[in-house]
Amino acid sequence: MYKALYGGQLRLFNVNDVAMMHDAVVKLLSETGMRVKSTKAFEVFEKNGADCDRHTEIVKISEGMLENAVQTAPKRIIIHGRDEKFDVLLEKNRVHFGTGGTVMNAIDFETGEKRKSAVKDLKNLALLSDALENIAFHVIHTYPGDVPDTHADINRFYHSIVNTAKPVMGGMYTHSGLMGAINISEMFAGSADKLRERPFVSFITLMVSPLVMDWHYTDFLITIAEKGLPVAVPSEPLAGATSPVTLAATIALNLAESLAGLTLTQLVNPGCPAFIGTTSSIMDVTTGTYTGGAIESALINAGIAQMAQYYGLPLYATGGLSDSKLTDAQAGYESALQALTVGLSGANWIHDAVGLMENCTAVSYEKTVIDNEILGNVLRVLKGVKVDADTLALDVIKKAGPGGNFLADEHTVAHFRDEFFIPKIADRWDRGTWTLNGAPDAHMKAHNIAAAILAGHEAAPPDPRVMAKIRETYPEIKDA
Repeated sequence: MYKALYGGQLRLFNVNDVAMMHDAVVKLLSETGMRVKSTKAFEVFEKNGADCDRHTEIVKISEGMLENAVQTAPKRIIIHGRDEKFDVLLEKNRVHFGTGGTVMNAIDFETGEKRKSAVKDLKNLALLSDALENIAFHVIHTYPGDVPDTHADINRFYHSIVNTAKPVMGGMYTHSGLMGAINISEMFAGSADKLRERPFVSFITLMVSPLVMDWHYTDFLITIAEKGLPVAVPSEPLAGATSPVTLAATIALNLAESLAGLTLTQLVNPGCPAFIGTTSSIMDVTTGTYTGGAIESALINAGIAQMAQYYGLPLYATGGLSDSKLTDAQAGYESALQALTVGLSGANWIHDAVGLMENCTAVSYEKTVIDNEILGNVLRVLKGVKVDADTLALDVIKKAGPGGNFLADEHTVAHFRDEFFIPKIADRWDRGTWTLNGAPDAHMKAHNIAAAILAGHEAAPPDPRVMAKIRETYPEIKDA
């Protein structure tokens, strides 16, 4: 099991706020309702007694139906890795960080220029996720622009599964692609039953703000629920655009939409390992564009995390993005503040935390390495300060006495690795030594670390016979 730390130190809402937020969710679902564009989903709600209007496509979910869904949905979900040491347990306020967001562009590792992302990026970024110690899971975060759209899903999942032994999650673009991703995962696992026993892949669907279940994602959701595989059901209201500008309203809308999706999964397959989610942010009022690195996005996610813990449900959340076009100060402070805020909230599966920049449109290899170090700092904060006789070290202080030092003491040797986060990117040498070392900046150091990983790291390989069978079955998988 991948070692987790605990958040929950940040609480935005008092008891009355939580009660008002829950009441708003109930009213949105039972009085306003969701427009359900999926015929299959509409029929599921209708069959189970929801208030359904076929003319308007509006489905109203009662408080009782919502409560039943919250009760039947799992309170703990394990997302497995191909290697069990990477299994991720989602419950309460256990915190994990990983990649995420499907971007169409990559910052080329050799030239530094922005280009369309490709199959080789699927492989390389999965390898970085596999190697970097603070990344707990791999949400497939690039779209291969060098294959036909109909081949994108199978390439995304195949190259990710092969190149990391950590849990793999992804969204889908076609129903045939979803079925292909499930099929190759079953082949890697050995059978459909074995995949359900240890699901090392999971999926993402999406509710559409405000208050819409479209046919595309919702039909995907039903298929995944029927299979009994893990699925995140986030929504993405954008404050000031697809939700009211206030953060409280955006949180309530996000919760209502995501809980509606969760309700559908539990009606289809009670106990299905589905969990609620958020990818919410704000519209920048000066540019009229989506903003990834806004601190308000982190606050929205933190508020939803507190409500998820109120419901006892695991949460797929977002944090760690930047809108910068460079690995510069903006990229650092936006990503760090977001990751720290959402981590302290106790969100469980914090995706988009690694590598993303430029309003969530591009991924950078160097930023992936830098973000791994940012997450190391965040995890050190979550670890907190242990207070006991050993850490207070009164006997050690007494032994050294006034004017003494502790540099060579056994206590220092025994504890410094646990007490201190030791960075690989941040430079702490004096200027003279830094100059003698070539005056490297963070980008240069990160580039060199990424280059070493890509040149020498290999993920634990799946059975080569299974890989060959999959490649024979799906010739549309492109070599990376």
